Amino acid sequence: MSMTRRDFVRGGVSAFTLGFAAPAFLCDLARAQGSVARNLVVIYLAGGNDSLSMVIPYNDPTYQLRRPTLLIPAGQVLQIGTDSAGNAIGLHPRLTGLRSIFNSGRLALIQRTGYENSSRSHFTGTDIWSTANPANSQGPGWLGRYLDTIPAPVDPLAAWNTTGQTPHALQARLVGVPAIPNPATYAFQSPNSGTNAVDERTYATRISSHEPVGRPHLAFVNATSQAAFATLDRVASVATYTPTVAYANNNGFAQALRAVAGALSRGIGTRVFWVQTGGYDTHSAQNTLNGSYNTLMATLNEGLFAFYNDLSNQGLLNNTLILQFSEFGRRIQENGSQGTDHGAASIMMAIGGQVRGDIYGTAPNLNPADPANPTLENGGNDIRHQTDFRSVYARVIDNWLGGDSVAILGGDFRSGAPQIL
Repeated sequence: MSMTRRDFVRGGVSAFTLGFAAPAFLCDLARAQGSVARNLVVIYLAGGNDSLSMVIPYNDPTYQLRRPTLLIPAGQVLQIGTDSAGNAIGLHPRLTGLRSIFNSGRLALIQRTGYENSSRSHFTGTDIWSTANPANSQGPGWLGRYLDTIPAPVDPLAAWNTTGQTPHALQARLVGVPAIPNPATYAFQSPNSGTNAVDERTYATRISSHEPVGRPHLAFVNATSQAAFATLDRVASVATYTPTVAYANNNGFAQALRAVAGALSRGIGTRVFWVQTGGYDTHSAQNTLNGSYNTLMATLNEGLFAFYNDLSNQGLLNNTLILQFSEFGRRIQENGSQGTDHGAASIMMAIGGQVRGDIYGTAPNLNPADPANPTLENGGNDIRHQTDFRSVYARVIDNWLGGDSVAILGGDFRSGAPQIL
């Protein structure tokens, strides 16, 4: 009798799996491996990133009028060139590392990404970006559906979530993804230490190797436990990783990327990573140049630049793609609390040794007075999307992961995909 994850959970014994001699972060695990050792690192900026403070059309004559306290003066913007419509584009002043990556041709900035009728809701918006379906924000995520297409046998560390809870994007029907915020604490949990703990792990491993005939629930528990035990030593090797560059110790985002670099360097088998950093819901006191948003950009820059250089030093950059997104952008007009409210289209970034670095898409015309302005919506308050985010996913699935984007995304979004790879 075959056993699915849904059958197992319905059977009411899932608590036994977590309580029986298993690691602290155990979930049911599955393997996913491809013939090409290409790695995808997804960076999620939680809260709704203000794209106009990150990638700035600083010469737009309406920019200063609509953001009198939040604007970044042209003299402080890190100027990187013009887009295809001739709009001058620059980066936030704290993104010096990203400018260096852009100048080396390995950073793609995809302006005005989103979808029709943006939800402007954190929960629904995150679910839509996770399922890649604006009409249905329920069910498995796009990365989870990709993992489900990988044929068995698979590796228990096919994907690695660096947060405490598995994100919707990685939720699958057949594959579970371990949540490992800290590889140093991913270990066999025992009330004892020393030889007693070692013996307990040995006995538990032997017990889980038993294949009970005619008892599918117990067989599922044992197989799940075996998969978890098989990951312990590999994850432990990541905890001892010594990077080639310094990662900021007080930067949780940077430390998560350090763990990813360690996993890639050790070659433990993971191909899809999820890294998340929050604080982007900037309704008040956004303080673009010297406050909260400035800190967000410093955190992002420090983590990504260290990660980029670490991978480059080890010859891992050509096999790694970093993809960044947020659940929505923010309003163009600053509010009365010197912040920005929920908006629509935002910015996506791709970084990697095989990325075709450039400015993709065009910046919005921020003038709300023109009723025919095709770059704005919601009465001129929000940025209208130009690039469907699913087309970026399609490019990543087809050209990087080697999957079938039409089947995984439930539609053909390839024609509008920016040529980032």
